[in-house]
Amino acid sequence: MRMTEESLRRAWHQLAAGTYLLDDATFPPTGTSREQYTRRLGDPGELFLVLDEDGTVRGYDSPHREIFATRDLDQVLYYAAEAAVRSLAEHIAAHSPGQGPVANLVTGQAEMLDRIDPAWGRRFRSGGVDGDRSAQPCGRDPLEGLAWIAGTWQDQDPYTELNFFRGEGIDAERIALLHGADPGHLAAGTRLRDLRGMDNPGQDDWESVCFGRTGDWAFLMYHETPPGIRADSAALARLGVTETVRLSACAAKAIYTLDYTRDGRRVDDDWGILELIWYDRGRAPYYRGGELDFLNRAIRRAELEHPDVTSEFALYFHALDDALGLRLPQRDILEGTVRAAQWAGSGPGRG
Repeated sequence: MRMTEESLRRAWHQLAAGTYLLDDATFPPTGTSREQYTRRLGDPGELFLVLDEDGTVRGYDSPHREIFATRDLDQVLYYAAEAAVRSLAEHIAAHSPGQGPVANLVTGQAEMLDRIDPAWGRRFRSGGVDGDRSAQPCGRDPLEGLAWIAGTWQDQDPYTELNFFRGEGIDAERIALLHGADPGHLAAGTRLRDLRGMDNPGQDDWESVCFGRTGDWAFLMYHETPPGIRADSAALARLGVTETVRLSACAAKAIYTLDYTRDGRRVDDDWGILELIWYDRGRAPYYRGGELDFLNRAIRRAELEHPDVTSEFALYFHALDDALGLRLPQRDILEGTVRAAQWAGSGPGRG
């Protein structure tokens, strides 16, 4: 049956009649185009439904961000209920004892959806568009792996760019050279503490790159590549790179981005470079059922397994580690034993 606004509201009324949890909840506002979002809701963040002529229902959380599209009535009702119980969970968590509002928020949402429909509770816990996939606990300290760096990274410490490269036979040194690293430092096996010991105050970190390999991924960390250097996807492919993950921080503008490419193509559900500022605990940050739904699942698992981790950046980084295996060697970086080089042509007596 083709969905209409009338049929959706009738189904919502029947759903709400069966549970007190939706007593004060209203069905999300609907329209026929995303341009109506601002007129109906104003500020971004709330769910707005657009009904296409063919019966497809599209969900938006801003005038420019479509978060799902479906012709399944159950899914529309689920997304509406998910949005409704979040507001209730925020209120309850803010006034409940225990670990506090942040820790209780996501589990509260899951428990309320359980009461409405156990299948919806499972779906929410899975983080995906269904509740059929269940993941095993990670069994690790959430602040190990990549997440240990989340706090300082917001202040661009130790570097602005955290880049990862995966592929057959990849070599971190060759990737560093491609980005402009000094060949002499690479040949000498220079470490970060060696650069910091040079008589070059104020430039050692800004004009340097750290690199290495953890698991399947090579990593590079730096602030800016030298002018004129462009390590494009074709050049990386010649080195065997098939996947890249680029994390970038701009502390002055509070903008933090994720750029994930695979086989030379950006994986983004046509959203472009993804701003991490969009992540809000208890809400799936990416298109539901899309190319990045695996990250929605990993983030939800991190939220439920580690409610004591109050930093959303740390949770997000832990999810990246969990889903993709991204890690950084904490001890090597903190002690300065990680491999490093200045950019070619930088430093005293160079250029």
